[in-house]
Amino acid sequence: MVNGKTQSSDVEPFVSVVTPFFNAEPYLEQCIESVLSQTYRNYEYILVNNQSTDASKSVCEHYAQRDRRIRLVDTPKFLKQIENFEGALKRISPTSRYCKMVLADDWLFPDCITQMVELAEANPTVGIVSSYQLFGDTINGSGMPYPSTIISGREACRLMLLYDYYLTGSPTSILVRSEIIRNSNPFYPSEWIHEDTEACFQVLAQHDFGFVRQVLTFSRNDPTSLSSSVGAFNPGPLRKFMFARKYGSGFLTENESREHLQNSADRYGSFLAESLFEFKDAEFWSFHRRGLRAMDCTFWDVQLPKYVFFELLDIALNLKKTAGRLIRAAKALAGKQPRKRWSGSASTKGDARLIENG
Repeated sequence: MVNGKTQSSDVEPFVSVVTPFFNAEPYLEQCIESVLSQTYRNYEYILVNNQSTDASKSVCEHYAQRDRRIRLVDTPKFLKQIENFEGALKRISPTSRYCKMVLADDWLFPDCITQMVELAEANPTVGIVSSYQLFGDTINGSGMPYPSTIISGREACRLMLLYDYYLTGSPTSILVRSEIIRNSNPFYPSEWIHEDTEACFQVLAQHDFGFVRQVLTFSRNDPTSLSSSVGAFNPGPLRKFMFARKYGSGFLTENESREHLQNSADRYGSFLAESLFEFKDAEFWSFHRRGLRAMDCTFWDVQLPKYVFFELLDIALNLKKTAGRLIRAAKALAGKQPRKRWSGSASTKGDARLIENG
């Protein structure tokens, strides 16, 4: 099948592969080559150009001329990341059975789509298939109970909430049934740093979770990306508090949810109080204020004054620890470098790469 037109019943299920991109010239060729090198053959490949100003579009035009499965489209105007992702997903073929997003600076190992589709085809209740991921030189994806390859979606979400397991990874890490995407409007429920994980939570509330125990995707660890600049704000404690508040009651028992929310609030409140005495800058506080506002909270709702009081007690009673903090704060202020501006959503990687800083 080509570009979603005719499809024979004796071929592999049709897959829509999607790569939204903006100024990705240094990495785009490797990304595209990895898709064209798949052992799986029955797919369309949609490249969505978000008004790039470098040679990214020319790279894609070269490949589109060589392979009829590739479709290159332009956004009508420059879009925010999640707007671009949503628009790209709306372009998938109405007959595709699965959708595989590949971010422009990532790539797939040759057997990725084959193995993910095989698992999904053998298990019709599975809505999302994931796998181990190579992030830079680190393998991520731990937490799937061995030797299972299928668990309920609700159990997968429970494991991610309680134990910070890295099951769904980033958008590149997963395969989703296209029917789920077509029936979701929008697929990504927010425009905050954790939109990809929130989308997975919503899918897994209704569908099972599949996991291939192989490294099938590669994600670039780029210290110059906007994702890395968001990491400088240490979003881990905020993210855990947000997820506990928004999703705990949906996937945990009443006692688990209450305890998890309290533990997350304690951790986040303590983190904020420590940050106050580490003289974090205005951009840091703006980031966390906006995160709380996304769930109709303020610093008062986190009971920040209580944690500031506890922190003052700790400062007064632990002089050695206090001296160490002052030295670290002075060094941080002396060596502070201008940050790449953050505009409200991580640039390419999804929030899973930004979790465990706190």
